[in-house]
Order: sequence, then structure tokens, then C-alpha cells
Amino acid sequence: MKKLIFLLLFGSLTSISIWGQTKTNLAVGMKAPEWKFLDANSKEFTMNSWAGKVLQLNYVDPDEQDLNEPFNDVVKKATDVDKRINKELFKGFGIVDCKSTWKPDFLIRKIAGNKAKKFDTTILFDYDATLQNLWGLPKDSYTVVILDKQRVCRAIFKGKMAESDYEKTIQLIIQLTKE
Repeated sequence: MKKLIFLLLFGSLTSISIWGQTKTNLAVGMKAPEWKFLDANSKEFTMNSWAGKVLQLNYVDPDEQDLNEPFNDVVKKATDVDKRINKELFKGFGIVDCKSTWKPDFLIRKIAGNKAKKFDTTILFDYDATLQNLWGLPKDSYTVVILDKQRVCRAIFKGKMAESDYEKTIQLIIQLTKE
């Protein structure tokens, strides 16, 4: 009888703790919960790795790797060619959602390495869908998140970004770098 009571009590506490854990559905105006991921060289990064910078975080399923490349090309041009975005106050980077793909890790690293070279950026790896679960991001997709210097979400685009949002987002990034 004591075992049964213990099991019922333990089971109810376990259920409460499981039900009590809710993932954050990151939305505009919310402070983004912190994370920690490694790059291809096993160097650890967090959002604080780029303290004082506006962040453009691309959370990418490798099967959708080209979905928002046109937007990233526009950001690269605004940063490197037109100099409209201050490179000292802005950092765009990618986090690969490795769990959402069938592709093996060696292939993911090769693809990520090519993107890192093209955009002269950092690519991190999320092997367990940690950020997807922590921020409530969609699986099998490509999400672009703009965070201000205090890590408040100022824009989020789940899936393919509309071309009409490109310039508005560039202007938002420019404005945030000046704050």
C-alpha cells in the first residue's frame, strides 16, 4: 500500500512538472531566452558572444537552406557594399536545426561551411532542436529573428520571407544599430 501511495504521489508530481514546462513561443516584444551552441570547431557561443550588437539569427533546417538566401544577399549588400548597416553594431549568423533533417552531420557541416564562407559569418549547430523547443520555432523550416542589443525580439519571420519585407527589415536593423 505504501508503494502504491508513493507511486501515485511521485506520478502526480512528475505530471505537474511536465505540464508546468511550457516552451516559450518567441514573439515580437519578448526578451529572447538565452542559448548555447557550438560551431564546427567546437567553440561555444551564446547571444552574449556578440554583446552590444543587433542580431539577425537564421534558424535553418538544412533541407530549407536556400529559402531566405535572397534576403541574406540583400543584408550582405547593405552591410558590405552600400555600408548602410554598421558592421560594428550588427551580426548576422546561422544556427542549423540538425534534428529536422535526414542529412548526415558531415554533409550538414559541408553545407554550413559553404554558407559561412559566402556570408562571412558564424554557423552554429543545434543537434537536439533545443532552440526550436525553447523558442517555439517551427520544425522543417527557416526562421529569421531580429534581436535588438538587449535581446528583445523586434521581428520574426517563419518560413519564406516576403520580398516586400526586405527593405523594412533592413531599415529596422539600421534603426536598432543606432539605439
